Amino acid sequence: MNKRQSRIFAIVATGLAAVAFLGLTLYSHTRFDDLTNAADITPEITHGKDVWHKYNCINCHTLFGEGAYYAPDLTKIAQHRGEAYLKAYMRDPSQFYDEQRHRRLMPTQDLSEIEIENLVKFLDWVSKVDNQGWPPRPILVAGGTVNVAAQGTGQAAAQDVRPVRADSDPRAIGENLFGTAVPVCTACHSLQPGVQLAGPSMAGMAERAAQTLASPDYTGSATDVEGYIRESIVNPSAHLVPGAMFSAEGTSFMPNTYADSLTAEQVDQLVAFLGSMK
Repeated sequence: MNKRQSRIFAIVATGLAAVAFLGLTLYSHTRFDDLTNAADITPEITHGKDVWHKYNCINCHTLFGEGAYYAPDLTKIAQHRGEAYLKAYMRDPSQFYDEQRHRRLMPTQDLSEIEIENLVKFLDWVSKVDNQGWPPRPILVAGGTVNVAAQGTGQAAAQDVRPVRADSDPRAIGENLFGTAVPVCTACHSLQPGVQLAGPSMAGMAERAAQTLASPDYTGSATDVEGYIRESIVNPSAHLVPGAMFSAEGTSFMPNTYADSLTAEQVDQLVAFLGSMK
């Protein structure tokens, strides 16, 4: 290729790249309303966005990968946490941490109830934006383990869970599910005695379940340990574990999506595993 041919090649390649860039950019702009569900934006959601900026939430958190990367990305937080949890957390985040052990992780912002209400609506709208899988980093819950980092990424090796086969012991499969279900159980529950994360430790689960069933304060409908564990998975608000960090306004903070996301067999396997935690 001589100099003239090289010059022509460079000009043509640059022109094609520019056309492709402009075309893709214009195409992206034509999709924004659909991808962001723009028709669903209400004045309350707009106010929630203003609250997000007013309190400089982006100085610590990220949305769509944009922010300070000091605190968890909140793009999909509304799909991982229920409204009751988000409201209780915004009212007083110190209820969710042992500050002597975890240090202060989030300041109390003293938001008004209407600010909390609309900020939750804004985060719910954000969670429904079709962001094409971005950002790839999942929600990290304080005190969680490295297993959380692989949630939803399909990187089974990174989740540090024991591989199982279809004919493996149900408790082994349940243990695998504990570290791979979405939302992943290990994001909120430890298996170590006394280690409280966002949810209670699962150590001694069977014994505590029996004590709860025998208690006059029990409000669920289970009659045995296995039934109680199953009820806690598929209907977590049937009986609320005492503690401001576990529930609010009669609603458990535990996701209520497992009844739909897990098969009946998987729930049984998870029950078998947790029932073995004496």
